Amino acid sequence: MMTQVFFFLLVFLLSVYLLLTKNASKRLPPGSLGLPIIGQSLSFLSAMRKNTAEEWLQDRIRKYGPVSKMSILGAPTLFIHGQAANKFVFSCDGNTLDSKQPSSISRVCGERNILELSGHDHKRVRGALLSFLKPEVLKQYVSKMDEEIRKHFEMHWRGKKTVLAMPSIKTLTFNIMSSLIIGIEESAKRDILLQLFEQLMEGVLSVPFNFPFTRFNRSLQVSGKIRPILEDLIREKRAALEHGTAFPQQDLITTLLSLRNEENSAVLTDEEIIDNAIMIMIAGYDTSSVLLSLLIRLLADDPSIYASILQEQAEISKNKASGELLTWDDLTRMKHTWSVASETLRMTPPIFFIFRKVLKDFEYEGYLIPKGWQVMLSTIMTHMDDSIFPHASRFDPERFQNKASVPPYSFVSFGGGARICPGFEFARLETLITIHYLVNRFIWKLCHPGISFSRDPFPLFKDGLEIEIEPRTPL
Repeated sequence: MMTQVFFFLLVFLLSVYLLLTKNASKRLPPGSLGLPIIGQSLSFLSAMRKNTAEEWLQDRIRKYGPVSKMSILGAPTLFIHGQAANKFVFSCDGNTLDSKQPSSISRVCGERNILELSGHDHKRVRGALLSFLKPEVLKQYVSKMDEEIRKHFEMHWRGKKTVLAMPSIKTLTFNIMSSLIIGIEESAKRDILLQLFEQLMEGVLSVPFNFPFTRFNRSLQVSGKIRPILEDLIREKRAALEHGTAFPQQDLITTLLSLRNEENSAVLTDEEIIDNAIMIMIAGYDTSSVLLSLLIRLLADDPSIYASILQEQAEISKNKASGELLTWDDLTRMKHTWSVASETLRMTPPIFFIFRKVLKDFEYEGYLIPKGWQVMLSTIMTHMDDSIFPHASRFDPERFQNKASVPPYSFVSFGGGARICPGFEFARLETLITIHYLVNRFIWKLCHPGISFSRDPFPLFKDGLEIEIEPRTPL
């Protein structure tokens, strides 16, 4: 009898030991979560505004290694980087990781935007957005972009000695987005929306404390002002479509309103149209203006790159009649210009990090990552990795002359895998057309050479990127 009791006791103790050692092996990543909710958010956001976030992350990597934990924007966070990490996140199944963003983003931009959706809903909304943003559709909007860009330089640059390039380019990209995404042409309403979106951006990436006078609170209030404007716009466009005074592919909103499923029901709800219009306006307006501003600084700093781009663009111009608009075929010939833009995105990505929500416990590199956490990828830490991009700190557009030479999941300015940004082609067109007219029509230099920028959350030049300009040819 005692032998049986001893045997069962031994089995029980052994089982407990195995269970404990199994759970002990599933340890959390090294690091600290800091204070509840706040965590490392204030320190990290401060580093971003000082443009020292890359050094801030490198310090954590030196201290904790390539896999660590922290708390950012109100949630426990797994921080990882590198090509393998990018592949894991972008190819992970939707049952483990979800594309949900930090609550400050989802609450300001809306919970039905494409970044918040997964599974069937994500596929449905992405398909709807691509019905407008795919290349074969965007071809018809090249001339409209061209006209908007020419008009902007004619009104705001011609005859000027100095220009605050970044605010000017932000206004330009907003006007393009306003025209083609929500269908609002030059008007007082467009000017009001520009101011509202500028205010909205202040709290998109912030600690989600909804108290008076916080950035987050102000952005929520601004979001509440933008939504009624878009709701009225949807009603107007729906009526115009019904009366035949608007056509389905006039802009993104008319395109989305016109989509029908097999039951002849609307593919997207009004809430989904509004949330995605806001998200695309933010993404297209800010990221494109940042890229163009960085290119303006680059071309002022490096005459050889300016000359190489001018040579390509002048070759396109000489085959066109005076006043003739650019075409899709013209843009396909701007390969060197886009290589320079891609290298600029590699070295200074407008999107500094990418978030995912953890839906269930999983193991990564031997560590337990609990359900409810978020995963944060750093684009810059991958882009500046010498093992992926040799001599990563050297500006070399030749890296992008041959797409096959760029390793998969290493250049992630527009995401990766099935989550490639649906607005990528739109941003490319906007950038190439703008650069075409900039280099063909203007010579410029920086008023304050060596000026730095902060990230809030996108790069923002402290002096507005003030430049002295001269006309290259008569406008």
